[in-house]
Amino acid sequence: MAEDEKKFSKQLIGKTVVSKTGKRFGEVGDIIFETRSGELIHIILANPTPYTEKLELEKDKEGHILIPFSAVIAMGDFLVIAEEDII
Repeated sequence: MAEDEKKFSKQLIGKTVVSKTGKRFGEVGDIIFETRSGELIHIILANPTPYTEKLELEKDKEGHILIPFSAVIAMGDFLVIAEEDII
């Protein structure tokens, strides 16, 4: 993604999260970021698929699945992640 291309978080909330092979993970429920630097840390996954539930990914205190933002490789109609970066 181009560095100068800006997206507002509200544009990402609700987008479907898929792997680059097309596996559906769920939807973007929220975004966790570092308040001082603005660095994006995690995506909180909403409506995770049964496939995602089986992966035993990192979870927050409330049990929501967390996807490291560093795994995001593309943003458009979908949020595409590199599955090998999160397993």
